[in-house]
Amino acid sequence: MQFRTELHVSPAPHRFSRTQGVFTMGSCFAEVMGHKLQEAKARVLVNPFGTIFNPLSIHKLLRTALTQDIGDLEAGLVEQNGIWHHYDFHSAFSHQSPTELLQILHTQLEQAHRFLRQAEVVMLTWGTSMVYERQDTGVLVANCHKVPQKAFTKRLLTLQEIEQDTRQTLELLQQHCPHQQVILTVSPVRHLKDTLPLNSVSKSLLRVAAHSALQQHPNITYFPAYELLLDDLRDYRFYDSDLIHPSPMAEEYIWQKFIAAYADQAFSEFLPRWAQLQRELAHKPFHPQSPAHQRFLQNLLAKLQALAPEVDVTAEIATVQRQLRM
Repeated sequence: MQFRTELHVSPAPHRFSRTQGVFTMGSCFAEVMGHKLQEAKARVLVNPFGTIFNPLSIHKLLRTALTQDIGDLEAGLVEQNGIWHHYDFHSAFSHQSPTELLQILHTQLEQAHRFLRQAEVVMLTWGTSMVYERQDTGVLVANCHKVPQKAFTKRLLTLQEIEQDTRQTLELLQQHCPHQQVILTVSPVRHLKDTLPLNSVSKSLLRVAAHSALQQHPNITYFPAYELLLDDLRDYRFYDSDLIHPSPMAEEYIWQKFIAAYADQAFSEFLPRWAQLQRELAHKPFHPQSPAHQRFLQNLLAKLQALAPEVDVTAEIATVQRQLRM
């Protein structure tokens, strides 16, 4: 008797390597997957503008990074309690000086541009269709930065808006990076502040827009992170203590599905080797100075040094060398 509905993710037509570059952008789920790629020693740039939830703000920053058409970046600056922020960026990008903040944002956009132009994959994770628009200008914002809500109009994006903006962004990517693979995902994290009924409407719009994009653009695939958590795992034991975000066990399950579908053979074969080394690096001995543990460290150091020509393990080697000197 079967007690769950397992979702089998189809293998991607083009699998990516560990070394060619993955650019992740979007909601906190993009951050989770990006950090897992970092831990797996993949070449990755994770959410270079911070966590961004709605697709139009994600696309706007992606297009800006791609074309370097900064426009009037100053127009998005806002001061709140003596600290300057930018409406298009996460609050992690802030400064007491607006001039310094603009310089930081320029640097971040340039870094993203360099990485993006060489990346093999762009992974976009949409989180919500609910957006906030400035009352003074009508411009949509990515982050309200705790500015009073009366300064904004809150509304749902229409399907047409999402589809049109997605089409424009994907065509620009195709123009600048014709061989780049795009992976679309919808975040499985519910937005309770929008109420559960409106969250369902919001996610439905994103899911339909992603499906529409798949029909029109050949270099796109959809990774079903949303369906894996809500339909495959479908149990509160796979959620964190807030009952909204996926638990580490769920994240690992989704990660394994992602790797099985998208990683090339070399990357897939590297992962168990690296996982074994991570377990050895995490080992906590009862007697660090014992001859047995010192031999263990020497053996671990040799394995890391053998791996060094293909992977940056400088930090791990330094850690083991410090333990050997203790």
